[in-house]
Amino acid sequence: MSHQTGIQAAGEVKDIFASARNGDYRLLKIVIDNEQLVLGETKEAGQNWDQEYDSLVLPLLEKDMPCYILYRLDSSNNQGYEWIFIFWSPDNSPVRHKMLYAATRATLRKEFGGGHIKDEIFGNVKDDVSLSGYRKYLTSRAAPQPLTAAEEELRQIKLNEVYTVIIWKIQTGSGRVQTDISVDTKHQTLQGVAFPLHADAMEALQKFRDKKFNYVQLEINFEQELIILSNTDATEVKDLPKRIPKDAARYHFFLYKHSHEGDYLESIVFIYSMPGYNCSIKERMLYSSCKSPLIDMVESQLQMEIEKKLEIDNGDELTADFLYEEVHPKQHAHKQAFAKPKGPAGKRGGRRITRPPGEEDNGDD
Repeated sequence: MSHQTGIQAAGEVKDIFASARNGDYRLLKIVIDNEQLVLGETKEAGQNWDQEYDSLVLPLLEKDMPCYILYRLDSSNNQGYEWIFIFWSPDNSPVRHKMLYAATRATLRKEFGGGHIKDEIFGNVKDDVSLSGYRKYLTSRAAPQPLTAAEEELRQIKLNEVYTVIIWKIQTGSGRVQTDISVDTKHQTLQGVAFPLHADAMEALQKFRDKKFNYVQLEINFEQELIILSNTDATEVKDLPKRIPKDAARYHFFLYKHSHEGDYLESIVFIYSMPGYNCSIKERMLYSSCKSPLIDMVESQLQMEIEKKLEIDNGDELTADFLYEEVHPKQHAHKQAFAKPKGPAGKRGGRRITRPPGEEDNGDD
């Protein structure tokens, strides 16, 4: 709809945008004045983005006038810092202003650079665009779409079928229970039983990606059907074994700092800990089902490259030697090809001529 207004950014605003993308500002307020996008106010960063969000954003929102707010996060992507684009359009503002700002929103996004905008939120009351409102937006966005009554009934039928199959597979004839769950092994699980991430868990993974955390532990809240944050304590290799619960499954993301062949490396290791017999069948089923969607989300949406995916049932396995050998497995010795021996030294005789198959020997005339 931007072509309907013809409103463009003033030269000063374009210069401010360039500085802001480099991290010079925490917040920009943009308004429409005299048929142009102009700068309303700027704020510089003083604390972490979430610590000063409400104190910087909310006072700038007028009860009867729309505006745009660009708020810089501490995270970044391949283009630079990531931003939240807030479109404020209160109910008490004139209809003409609401329409003008709505029609110019795409223009502002284009002028600033859409690749820098991580999230875009709209609000007509302050609760919609407060920090808690933004986190609710993240949670709702990650949640699956609500099912119809028929879809929910079908989901329950499929869940019961899969549950029965898994029980049959992991119960042996002797009554012993086996686990055959691996990060790299595909199992018959119910598609769609992939619980969304809680906003705190998403934020922790973003900080992990930005190397503000070196360890993140996640768990499943079965009642809320959410993957929630469990632990972000600073962790070294020697601390890993005590991070692994002995009676519950967990997902772990660990930034493995080490040297390899003279180079310093920081490798992301995903660890799926499942203590086998100490967990119920339901817990094993749900953790196994949610694992792959979680990894896919981390690799695609957060653009984190996981160097190694591990499955363990006991934290004692996580030694320094074990991690190193898993991240840098020993290469198999190259099998030398068979070398044809050289012929005898000296002058060779004349070249032998062999008859074509089937040709008879006529002897001497």
